Amino acid sequence: MRRSPGRRAVPPEPIDLDAQATSPLSPAALKAMLPLLQGQHWNPHSAHRGGRIAKAALEVARAQVAAQLGEAAEGLVFTSGATEANNLALKGYMESAPGKALLTFATEHSCVLESARHLERKGVPLILLPVRADGLPDLAAYEAALTTGEVALVSAMWVNNEVGSIWPIREMAAMAHAHGARFHTDAAQAFAKLGLSGSGADMISLSAHKIGGPKGIGALWVRPGVKLVPQMDGGGQEAGIRSGTQAPALAAGFGAAASAADPKATEAHARLLAGIALETLAAVPHRINGPAPLGPDRWPGNLSVTFPGIEAGRLISALPGLALSSGSACSSGSGRPSHVLAALGLPTVEARQTLRLGWNDGISADMLLDALHQLVAAATRLRPAA
Repeated sequence: MRRSPGRRAVPPEPIDLDAQATSPLSPAALKAMLPLLQGQHWNPHSAHRGGRIAKAALEVARAQVAAQLGEAAEGLVFTSGATEANNLALKGYMESAPGKALLTFATEHSCVLESARHLERKGVPLILLPVRADGLPDLAAYEAALTTGEVALVSAMWVNNEVGSIWPIREMAAMAHAHGARFHTDAAQAFAKLGLSGSGADMISLSAHKIGGPKGIGALWVRPGVKLVPQMDGGGQEAGIRSGTQAPALAAGFGAAASAADPKATEAHARLLAGIALETLAAVPHRINGPAPLGPDRWPGNLSVTFPGIEAGRLISALPGLALSSGSACSSGSGRPSHVLAALGLPTVEARQTLRLGWNDGISADMLLDALHQLVAAATRLRPAA
């Protein structure tokens, strides 16, 4: 008699130290999404009762996201994510500003940089400014670039996705406006973590899956009076500038996650864990990249850590029980060293010895200690072979 093969044990979920890449779906988001996934499948632009139900869910979500942002719901345009929002902001605005320049920075997300290079190939003058060694902007160089009067739009990330630097967005937006330029910020890493109201920005890009919402949806908030050229032709379902049938279920999840977020509690928890991380990492040689880890210019849920002499890829392979990243998830498969670390002045060899550590609300102090003790042990073990 043949014996049935035994079931393989399912390995436990890794401890998540890759919070800048994504976040787990929150219970509030799942609860809001389920009715719209299981039965209320209607198109929000249909005229019948089902369509009105779907449309109502969409508008509730729009109001919830806008409330967390601290801006009017009428300006919020749902997109497929922050990448689309950034593309729409840069391309949509610059197409209506012929002859004028786009100004952005060397540490921006790849979707902003690639959009900027696309526009440059189309003949748009591009001003790409370097940053300081701590990952913060050189405001004097920024002011000098604006004084030419040639800049139509500035795009600057609020919280950097690799080194956690928090930029002075309100001050930078005011400077842009003083010289006749519009201002856009990619706030995917700042939304529901920092208070964003009163930013002065003309456009703000958001992402749901960074805050416990579902993947596949984000938003671009557009200030009244800012005109964008649509980047997709169709029915103009979102404020006439974004076409395509909306996804009420995804929007509901985004809205619920935004409504449930508590930025002050999230920041306090992240700061507690940052202190634990710094104390634990002191057991192994390392260097922190970016602003002071517990200072006002850095999001405390992020550490960019260089382990001299140890390839980051070796550490990641040695720690299958941890979810670790060597940089942006969008570019980690390219094999190229981080453009953000290069902009901070790190040589390629050091960039390849760098891990990005991040934590969210679901990581407890005990979980972080467990993870970091594993990391320190692996780094200690690998150093002699480095």
